[in-house]
Amino acid sequence: MGVRLGNLWGSPLAIVSLGLALAGVWTLAYGASTTSADTSPRTPAAIGEAGALRPNRSEERMGPKLLEPPPSDALGLDIAIEDRDGKSMKALHRALARAAAGEGQARLLVYGASHVASDLFTGHIRRELQTRYGDAGHGFVLPVHPWRTYRHRDINIESDGMRWETQRIRVGDAEVERVGLAGIAMMSRRAGSFGAVYTAKEGEYGRTAGFFELYYKQHPRGGDLDVFIDGRKARRISTRARKVSPGYATFRLPDAAHRFEIRTVSKRPVWVYGLVVERDQPGVVVDTLGINGSRARYQLLWDDEVYREHLQRRKPDLVVLAYGTNESGDESPLEDYERDLRAVLERMRSAVPDASCLLIGPSDRPMQVEERVFEDRERTARLIQVQHRLALEQGCGFFDLVAFQGGALSMVHWAANDPAYAAQDHIHYTRVGYQRLGEVLLSALLEGMPPSGESVESTESSESDASAGSALGVEGSVDAGTVVEGALER
Repeated sequence: MGVRLGNLWGSPLAIVSLGLALAGVWTLAYGASTTSADTSPRTPAAIGEAGALRPNRSEERMGPKLLEPPPSDALGLDIAIEDRDGKSMKALHRALARAAAGEGQARLLVYGASHVASDLFTGHIRRELQTRYGDAGHGFVLPVHPWRTYRHRDINIESDGMRWETQRIRVGDAEVERVGLAGIAMMSRRAGSFGAVYTAKEGEYGRTAGFFELYYKQHPRGGDLDVFIDGRKARRISTRARKVSPGYATFRLPDAAHRFEIRTVSKRPVWVYGLVVERDQPGVVVDTLGINGSRARYQLLWDDEVYREHLQRRKPDLVVLAYGTNESGDESPLEDYERDLRAVLERMRSAVPDASCLLIGPSDRPMQVEERVFEDRERTARLIQVQHRLALEQGCGFFDLVAFQGGALSMVHWAANDPAYAAQDHIHYTRVGYQRLGEVLLSALLEGMPPSGESVESTESSESDASAGSALGVEGSVDAGTVVEGALER
């Protein structure tokens, strides 16, 4: 089946048409192998007779518009953020304009699961925004490894993580935990346990810092920890207090290369929530707060007092919730998923009502039913519809990862492509894939951002007609992008 897209770029129908065009190929049959696959970035992987692909219909919304024609040399579609009025990123744009004018800082805070935890696409966004609007530092990071592979781009972390206990919400947990901003608390009962963060020694980014703030738990049984800066003891912090509450220790230094280290003093317990690494100057900060295997509903088990206090202390201009891929494999009723996600959104919105907010949907996650035979996971499309509906309800934006990839079952092609954009587990992306996601999401975040020197407010009156096309959710349309069968402000 052939579809002529013509001049549809910039229209929501473009991605629908592309999905329909690919559906004529992808719904035949598929046999994936690295030897027989056509590795052209624009051509689906090899078609064989091994098994039918069964993407799902969706008639509840129109999908995102295309910002650019499909690239000829890369996978991934340049899609826009969907929202109800075209203004979901208004607070972010205002903050970026202030940063560009040298009048403040713009703060992005990104929650999610393993896609976020790698700090690959978020790291790209951090680098690009800091290049354009100023470098205000790395942001929030855990100074102790909560798991062996924990890492962030453009900053270094050292610790004896095995001497610390990682406290976080896991599958089956039902009790509220006093975890911190990142949904994690690191606890040690051993003297001499340490964690250290130091600025990058190579590359263009993360080379200096001048503001450090340690987040920890105050507790009646709390122990002491020593802080060392550049190898010299700077302070001893007692975490003991009459009642359990968040504690903070702030350090201002010359803007330069630094190493910040914490070390426990005794066997009395010490809980650490995280460390802010920034610079006292205008620019952008991106907090990457991903936890492998996490679900959005886990946030409801984060102590409300700590969550609100930490989130408000960070003063985000944009909060991103990038969940759904893990939930696509769950069996809980969809009604429960919607109820919990609404509660997560409402709590976040009530804590920081002036911030922009964005939901990033689940990525494509095909099921391998037998060797080289994949089927679409039906639950993914339903989660996308719930997230899209709640994003509009709460005044947030929505970014459709499946549409970005090119539709249902696109993950199979991404994994078979050369270079591979996805891992062979058909769940995660490769570095190439995450880089592409970072590029596309950055463009989507900045869509509508006024030219340098022009205020956000001055462009609002001229945007009213254009924003009408972004108020998506048109009844009776197909889900675009799925393969359809048939003294700074701190």
